[in-house]
Amino acid sequence: MTNDSTTGTGTDAGAPRNAWDELPIRDELRGQSPYGAPQLDVPVRLNTNENPYPLPDALVDRIAERVREAARDLNRYPDRDAVELRTELARYLTRTAGHEVTRAHVWAANGSNEVLQQLLQTFGGPGRTAIGFEPSYSMHALIARGTGTGWISGPRNEDFTIDVDAARAVIARERPDVVFITSPNNPTGTAVDADTVLALYDAAQAAGPSMVVVDEAYGEFSHHASLLPLIEGRRHLVLSRTMSKAFGAAGLRLGYLAADPAVVDAVQLVRLPYHLSSVTQATALAALEHTDTLLGYVAQLKSERDRIVTELRAQGFDVTDSDANFVQFGRFADSHTAWRHILDRGVLVRDNGVPGWLRVSAGTPAENDAFLDAVRELKKEHDA
Repeated sequence: MTNDSTTGTGTDAGAPRNAWDELPIRDELRGQSPYGAPQLDVPVRLNTNENPYPLPDALVDRIAERVREAARDLNRYPDRDAVELRTELARYLTRTAGHEVTRAHVWAANGSNEVLQQLLQTFGGPGRTAIGFEPSYSMHALIARGTGTGWISGPRNEDFTIDVDAARAVIARERPDVVFITSPNNPTGTAVDADTVLALYDAAQAAGPSMVVVDEAYGEFSHHASLLPLIEGRRHLVLSRTMSKAFGAAGLRLGYLAADPAVVDAVQLVRLPYHLSSVTQATALAALEHTDTLLGYVAQLKSERDRIVTELRAQGFDVTDSDANFVQFGRFADSHTAWRHILDRGVLVRDNGVPGWLRVSAGTPAENDAFLDAVRELKKEHDA
């Protein structure tokens, strides 16, 4: 689960937490907290890995045109199979990820979280288990619990890479039904190489067979090529992506997967009817028309991320190698105190529960300057 340096249930309701005790909530959900990140009113917010660049005017105008066209038929249900959208997503993946896929290989849903939920509804559930290598994206465990899937926390090395031998051993012992591999990993930013994915895939098939889900939400920011080509000939391997980060469309809520067509067919057993609205599909299609412009912003963010890494290391901080649009840095004797120090200077970063570390999203150059100024002061006070 997420561990933020603020309190609250993550909801707008005023009911006290202990009121839940009076409800017949499932046992595995008791004592848990909803996922969320604090949104405080400060000048610079670099805590949720958002793309800081607003959509360009030309794209905003195109979205308005496509939504206007879709609005004429809002009395009708949307295309439940999202044929045009899946076709364009396949074209985007083929062009940018180094492997040809077709519409039959692609499925889309309301954010990559719904994609992951559908996968766990299909291949997980009561009596089944999923494994992830933590620290990693906390929604994997949360969605597992929400679908009644047992959760297993797998090992990582001290440098936050996956301990391949230990991972293979736990897969052989626990025989999970779903294996999550996050690359680049959130919150550490570390990428996973193809050899590691293949080693864990082979271990999962020997123990299972199991579904292996590569969560590539930050894939466009990586120094390394996408792991998409690995799905060729591997029916149990799935790649998950999102438009929230690289496309600067966190408010759109559009995620997608690429896999063997049999997987695409299988997840439709659990999808809700007409789950993607006509407006969502229209907006996503408009964004895909402006891929080159949006990927230009990605290039800027990668440059800013690398600048943050360089300057933090020059100041004496430990910094995890990052292939994402964020940077994990430390090490702090008290990460909460460090988080508060930076916040007091008008910059919100993320304290999400990795002992001794904080995470900062790459923002605009001005936002990153404000962050670096704040940590310089933090360093001066620490060294004084």
